[in-house]
Amino acid sequence: MSKSVTSGLKFSSQLGLMNKDSLLFPAYQWLLSRMAILVAMLLIAPLLPMPPGGIQAHFGWDVFSAWDSTFYEKIANSGYEILENQQPGANVAFFPLFPVAIYLLSKLGISTAIAGTILNHFAFLATLMLVYDWVKSSNGIAAARWTTAVLAWCPLSLFCSVVYSEGLFLLFSTAALRDFDRQSFWRSALWGSFATASRVTGLAIIPALLLTAFFRKYPLSAYLASLSTATGVIFYGIYCWFTFGDPLAFITVQYSQWDRSRGLDGAEWSRMMVEILAGGSNWNAGGLKDITHPLIFGIICLLGWLLWKFKEKIGPKFVDYGYFFLFVVLWILVGDPLLNTVSVLGSIYLLWKLRKDLSLVVVNYGFCGLGMLIASGGTSSLNRYVYGIISASIALGFLLSRHPRWGFNVMGFFGLLLVLMSIRFAQHLWVA
Repeated sequence: MSKSVTSGLKFSSQLGLMNKDSLLFPAYQWLLSRMAILVAMLLIAPLLPMPPGGIQAHFGWDVFSAWDSTFYEKIANSGYEILENQQPGANVAFFPLFPVAIYLLSKLGISTAIAGTILNHFAFLATLMLVYDWVKSSNGIAAARWTTAVLAWCPLSLFCSVVYSEGLFLLFSTAALRDFDRQSFWRSALWGSFATASRVTGLAIIPALLLTAFFRKYPLSAYLASLSTATGVIFYGIYCWFTFGDPLAFITVQYSQWDRSRGLDGAEWSRMMVEILAGGSNWNAGGLKDITHPLIFGIICLLGWLLWKFKEKIGPKFVDYGYFFLFVVLWILVGDPLLNTVSVLGSIYLLWKLRKDLSLVVVNYGFCGLGMLIASGGTSSLNRYVYGIISASIALGFLLSRHPRWGFNVMGFFGLLLVLMSIRFAQHLWVA
């Protein structure tokens, strides 16, 4: 472990914020998972040939900047884009806290790419420590360790190591929920205001805290603190009002510049379901033109049913490995539509199933955040947005703590996808 990380751990420990175990285990998980990303992006990707539709990766800071990174860097360098007639540009959809933090850090004489990467990395480290300490106190050390591992090794954690706002948003949203759960209401309001200034899904914190205050019969201060978390988005709305004449420009630009649908996008959800069941080629053809995909899907379902039917005869260990193998085959067959669908529907199922085992604020935030994603229109990058809702990782971590054999399979799958996604991002290929 580097000297700077070790010094930071000692400093935090001296302040009495967390015990040694709550610092060291998350730090090691962060270090190992980030090393896997760095090796994939800086050493493996440059050795590979230029892929179709991508670029030739090179060793350097540029591998950490692609896709949405350019919007954050442009905001940090020159502010929000203003079109003709004072209309908002596409980058108004990106909330201000992360680019402002990049701008301030770049004043040390480093580029925005370096500033954004460093900021995201260490915000994620702090997030892992907060999550570990919180889950350990509410659900025990096993759940804390599995949750930390899920959060660190999930392939979408790639976006906590590139110039994206995931790390910063996870840090502040987790801090807000943790402090509210511990009834430190006004400290929760402070972190929550930073979260609502980080990205639009931070708005889900407001109803989540209000519902928690209601069901736990908290005092009036809890309700006031819950509403105060909206401070971040309110200030951004005021800026949009004075600049563009529209306090909700960050939402309206989603439809005018990003071509998102309003409300539940039934067509996109239908497409994903059909692609899982019958394949993308049949969806594009408008009918059953290729029997291969549905045939393989049917075989997978049949094998899954046989595993369930004869589970007592073949044993739980074989059944677990069998289901995992079938899921991997299904992922190879379907790809992103499967991961998008499973991330949303699977998280909803887990939160409902574990609703009595998890903290109430975790469950409320999970349902509010997922409901917001479903109702927001569009299915692109859904799995990345779900990862940004900390409740999903906590629920999965708690489940794996009860079924460690599943956990080791999941961690292996996560590690493989993390490396593959890191390589693709370095090559400027679409990831999530």
